[in-house]
Amino acid sequence: MSNQPSILKIGDWIKGRLLSGELVIGYIENLDIQGEGVKAKIVTSDNKTIEGKSLPLLNRQVNKIPEAHVKNKEQIQYLIDLALETGDEEWFLELTAKLNSIRKLVEGVK
Repeated sequence: MSNQPSILKIGDWIKGRLLSGELVIGYIENLDIQGEGVKAKIVTSDNKTIEGKSLPLLNRQVNKIPEAHVKNKEQIQYLIDLALETGDEEWFLELTAKLNSIRKLVEGVK
């Protein structure tokens, strides 16, 4: 995938391939003690039967997805829906705070 290793941590969004070849996108739930693998919650995959499941993956099978630089209200609302779908309360609270600050900024301009 990438020649440059990145440090993975719990909560990071990842993209990778299973040993059987399926593409997976999800987020890290746990790291193994040796630092060679992760347990990831699979949010989407070309194999629909594994979506929503937690699977062990080797670090070499995955790449960290870069953080999105959200620019507008619609993007934040989409990410809020994704946070709700994945049950990520901390991310949800962060995004709703960002959305509320945008709304206050817009109200201040009016």
